[in-house]
Amino acid sequence: MPELKEGQFLGYRRPDGNVGVRNHVLILPTITCAVQAAKQITELVDGTVSFIHQHGCAQVGEDYEQTFRTYAGMGMNPNVYGVVVLGLGCETHQAWTVADEIAKKTGKPVETVSIQDHGGTLTTVAQGAKVAAKMVQDASMVPREPCDLSDLIVGTECGGSDACSGLSANPAVGTVSDMLVERGATAILAETTELIGAEHLLAERAADDQVAKRVYEVIEAMENRSLQMGVDIRTGNPSPGNVRGGLSTLEEKSLGAANKSGSSPLQELINYAERPSKKGLVWMDTPGHDIEQLTGMVAGGAQVVLFTTGRGTPTGSPIAPVIKIATNTTMYESMGDNMDVNTGMIIEGKETVDDAGGRILEEIRQVSSGKKTKAEILKQHDFGIWRIGPTF
Repeated sequence: MPELKEGQFLGYRRPDGNVGVRNHVLILPTITCAVQAAKQITELVDGTVSFIHQHGCAQVGEDYEQTFRTYAGMGMNPNVYGVVVLGLGCETHQAWTVADEIAKKTGKPVETVSIQDHGGTLTTVAQGAKVAAKMVQDASMVPREPCDLSDLIVGTECGGSDACSGLSANPAVGTVSDMLVERGATAILAETTELIGAEHLLAERAADDQVAKRVYEVIEAMENRSLQMGVDIRTGNPSPGNVRGGLSTLEEKSLGAANKSGSSPLQELINYAERPSKKGLVWMDTPGHDIEQLTGMVAGGAQVVLFTTGRGTPTGSPIAPVIKIATNTTMYESMGDNMDVNTGMIIEGKETVDDAGGRILEEIRQVSSGKKTKAEILKQHDFGIWRIGPTF
């Protein structure tokens, strides 16, 4: 094993210069009709991953573009060595357009397979498995090499929050966010819904006036979506579990959630599933839904995700390791099958926020070098796209 310097991990250097912490071959179904065929290929070929979804057809406008961006972003994520794009043939999101976007921007191996063109499910699965098996074999020859933490994009989110979230795990992740930024990496803050009421704090840290203006614009847009539906956003956020965990208002939840951003300047505010164009702290405009925000950050290039939780959740990603961080020791012990790190000692007065942040940073380094997270071990391959338009 190569000797590592401080701040390094063992990753996979890709043709476009980006670095992966995993080496997956992704079977990417561009239409819900192809999901089962994709699943069968992954069952046949070890080393492949896929995901289940209900999208890919009868989508138009911005909703079409966002779904396309998410598909392509999953394939472009540095954790993916190569992609088999699997389509039906008559859908709106054509497999070849997604494949072309991935290949053009990354230079990684990409192949397309179509159920209609290949004469049905059985022959398509056979062809897809044949192509995927070759990719997996080629991927197995790619060695890990020393890479710097500055090569990482780390997503942050919280789900199943409780009264401890804003006191332990979220501030600890904020410390990690600052540490990553200091080392030249990128940290993504998400969950626009759960930043309502704390937007002014983030706007004050904006790198320039344009970013500050955008902060208020995305918050207003999220609130307007609720008003247009004629509903109160607070009927779904905080959730019943949040309330049972001790959170009383959306503003209280938002102040805790904002702690994950640390204290670094906010460099830019990007769209859902968009890759950051700048290093440092970045805000991605996502909903509060755990799986949808996770998918957006991974499609935006996040190789690792820090996920804090007080109530507990098994959430994971098909291509990015998700490090689960418990806010309290009781839940950490009761859901040990799912949790990776415990920050409950902060609540107990046995550890400082900075010390916990240091432990999490080391966990990122180890996971980036190959250590499996609990979600990966349990094959928790969650995927969900934020839809912003109706199906026609």
